[in-house]
Amino acid sequence: MTAAERTGPSATEPPRGAGTGANPGTSVPLLLDTGFFQDPEAVYSVLREEGPVRKVVFPLGWGEAWIVTRYDEARAALADPRLLKNDRVAVAQYLDPEQIGGFKLGDDEGLLAHMLSSDPPDHTRLRTLVNKAFTSRRVEALRPRIEAITEELLDAMAARGAHGEPVDLIDALAGPLPMTVICELLGVPPSDRDDFRSWCTVITADDLTDDVERTMSAAIAGYLRELVAAKRAQPGEDLLTALVQARDDNDRLDEYELIAMAFLLLLAGHETTVNLIGNGILALLRNPGQLDRLRADPSLVGGAVEEFLRYDGPLNLATTRFTSEPVRLGGVEVPRGQIVMVSLASANHDESRFPHAGRLDITRRGSGHLGFGHGIHYCVGAPLARLEGEIAFHRILERFPQLSLAIEPDEVHWRQSIVFHAVERLPVRLF
Repeated sequence: MTAAERTGPSATEPPRGAGTGANPGTSVPLLLDTGFFQDPEAVYSVLREEGPVRKVVFPLGWGEAWIVTRYDEARAALADPRLLKNDRVAVAQYLDPEQIGGFKLGDDEGLLAHMLSSDPPDHTRLRTLVNKAFTSRRVEALRPRIEAITEELLDAMAARGAHGEPVDLIDALAGPLPMTVICELLGVPPSDRDDFRSWCTVITADDLTDDVERTMSAAIAGYLRELVAAKRAQPGEDLLTALVQARDDNDRLDEYELIAMAFLLLLAGHETTVNLIGNGILALLRNPGQLDRLRADPSLVGGAVEEFLRYDGPLNLATTRFTSEPVRLGGVEVPRGQIVMVSLASANHDESRFPHAGRLDITRRGSGHLGFGHGIHYCVGAPLARLEGEIAFHRILERFPQLSLAIEPDEVHWRQSIVFHAVERLPVRLF
């Protein structure tokens, strides 16, 4: 069974992943332990029964926040202008700095001035400029190159697993495919791509120390400054050049905004697709009937990607929001000056919106999942992630009809991450 198919504990018992203090219906925050990361749905299923919103204490010193778990309230919260994204404004005007805890602010301003951490009118301006450069036409033009990169990676996988040796799908395909694509899209020279991948791996690590984070942030910001300067001096046909040149009347991205936008596209464009491919393949291998159906009818792959995004999507919780005034969600009032985390994973398993939500069904009708968020912060790279996912799923299933897990299902380990929902490794056998 998948984590989503397990029956959660009753509302009178602390859910798996919860420590002491799990008293539904009280104002006492629910204390989560590290088991939450390995089976978040066991916690979410209880919280959805209890109510739409609950205050929790995250493990590993990440502090307190309100989690929104039901679909309707999650969708509303993602589009609510009273929930701010700019953490520096929130701390300056609404929050006690002591509340931040593990939701710490970054040290390098050059990486912070992007759309995901801004509110209107700044967000509107940034999104308008980025949309001028990151078009659907530009993404679709990448299809032949994505197909070629996928084939190269699958050839290398086949060579590594030719004699029955396990191959880590994350290391061999799910990781390098989107990293190569986003680097080519941004115009990162081939000689620098290994550095980019190592930076991305370090900056998203769950046990990152403050010193390492500062060092990596400075290295990334410094490199991107040089790359932006190079694109100004010698424009290319890449996305970063397009961002440098993007205008809206007399408006354009300034230096900090260009650096931050490149960083956001690099990080989000990589992590989302890694997890989409890894989680999706795992879901298929744990549901052989669905795997057989997709193999028999590859035309279902587009709908299957949407189901993977809903069923075991790449994100657990949306990035941090802050209440600028009291906000009522489904009858629960969240006070002013509070941290709010919207659970995309939980909302996508709300039975009121998705009947039999714990069942993988690649032919499921309907849309509206929150795998890429909702509202003004809906993922700008969603079309690219979908395209990469469709190509990867189609080709890996065609190339390796005997694909199977090389470990027991209960040996799969999930990353200890609030935002990302991702397997650390996925050893598979190809033949």
